Parts: sequence; structure tokens; C-alpha cells
Amino acid sequence: MLKLFLIIVFAACLLLAAFAVIRWLYFRERTLARWERSADIDVTEAIDSGSPRGWLSGWLYLAGYRSPFAVGGFVAAMILCAVVGIGSATLFAYSGLQAFMERTVVLVPGGVGETFLPIVWVAPWIIAILLISLPVAIVRSARRKRVAMIEQDLPLAMELMATLSEAGLSFDSALLRILKTRLAGRPLATELTVYQADLLAGRPRIESLRRLSGRIRISSISILVSALVQAEQMGMGISRVLRQQADDIRARRRERAIAFANALPVKRLFPLVICFLPGLFVWTLGPAFVQLFKLTDTFTQGGGF
Repeated sequence: MLKLFLIIVFAACLLLAAFAVIRWLYFRERTLARWERSADIDVTEAIDSGSPRGWLSGWLYLAGYRSPFAVGGFVAAMILCAVVGIGSATLFAYSGLQAFMERTVVLVPGGVGETFLPIVWVAPWIIAILLISLPVAIVRSARRKRVAMIEQDLPLAMELMATLSEAGLSFDSALLRILKTRLAGRPLATELTVYQADLLAGRPRIESLRRLSGRIRISSISILVSALVQAEQMGMGISRVLRQQADDIRARRRERAIAFANALPVKRLFPLVICFLPGLFVWTLGPAFVQLFKLTDTFTQGGGF
């Protein structure tokens, strides 16, 4: 009865988590759509540039999966992982492995093993969830990697463009020189190449910059595009704007690094308490507890006479 209750509670928590994720994705898409409207970005033009309308295709697009078959491949991968996950969970439950784990856990002396029985009971569900969420984890990892690469290359690109602009080159000529450096082949260079293609296609510079920001959707790029658009509209010198933006980007990176270093002791506390200290206690106090359990069993058996 307890096993059935735990399974029901676990399934309810899973449904609530899925509902929360879907709700978060829905409101995120609404926020991004509102941001695009406030930036005067035409939705049809965004679709023409490769940034799709749907939240799933847009999410895959931002992660770098821009093939026409990306959505179909992701859905097929989800279905395949769901079938494999449910099959693995069923095999784990009905092959006798779960029953063997229950018998093994119960044999732990002192009744300590019975506290781990709920984990054994929900182990098939955990296996199924891990396998089903594998495609989502891969896409999220690709998105984080892409954002990290763009934020890593952006300060250097801005410094080089500012230096070239101060030397007398125009913005487009400096950008063309940047694309021939070591940044070639990386995500930032790819997006800047698409930006150049928009200019060659006859689009205005402001519109091409806003489309660039809409394709990447990173705060650093959005701030940079806003500054460049303002400089273009007011007729300011582009070299000064690029130099100021490069300094600001480096300052923001420095602040994030300091914040990460300050939060590291707090983040390290949970793995230390959950993973390291229990193993240390078992290693040092385990033999003493075994001897205590043996002494308690001997005393209990000898208490009858």
C-alpha cells in the first residue's frame, strides 16, 4: 500500500513539474514576442531570416539547430527516448532486478535499509524520466555552450572593431576584417555573416542590426545593438561607441566572474554535505556501528534467559 502511495505521489509531482515547464515556456514566448514588437521587429521578416515563429522551433533555432528537419528530429528523438525509457523502466520492474534490490536493501543491519526502499520503488520512474529528458538536456547544453562562446568572443571582437574604426576603417570594413580572424567558424562570426548578407540584400542597417539581436537573444548583444542603432540614428562616431561597449562588456564579465567566485562557497556546501560527509561518516564510523549492531543482536538474543 505504501509503495502504491509513493508511486502516485511521484507521478503527481512529475505532472506538476511538466505543467510548470510548459507554463514557463509559454510565458517566455509571450515575453519574447512582446520584446520583438517593442523593438519594431517584423515577425515575417524574422521568419525569412531563419528565426521561426513557434516556440519549439525558435528554441531549437537559438540552440543552433537550424535545419528544416530540426523540429521533426527533436520530436522523433523525444518519442524514441520515451519508448526506450518506458521499456527500460518496465524491464527493470518486471525482470526481478527491482525485487532483488529490495531484498538486498532490507538485509542492511539495524533497519537502516528500509529507509531506502522508497528510492528503490521509484527507481524505474527515475530511469524513465532521465531517458525521456535526454533530448531536452542536449538542446539546453547546446544553447548554453553557444551563449558562452558568443560572450567569450564578443569583447575581443568589439576591441578589434573599435581599433580598426579608430584607424579610419568603416564599420562594414572593420567587420569584414574581424570575420577573417580566429573568430571565423564560431557562432558570433556566423551571425555577423548573416548580418552582412542582410546588408547585401538591401536591408537597412538598423533593421539588420535588430534582426541580428533577434536571432541571438543575448543581453550583451541586445545592449550592443541598442547602442549601435542609437549611434546610427543620431549620427555619432561609431568608434567611440564600440570602444565604450567593449569596456562595458569586459566590466560585466568581470562582475559576473566576481559574483560567481563569491557564490562558490555556498554552492560547494550542498555537494559537501550531501555527497562527501555521508561517505566520510560511513568510512570512519561504519565499523563501529557494525560492532554496535552485533552487540545489540547478541544482547537481544541473550535477554531471554
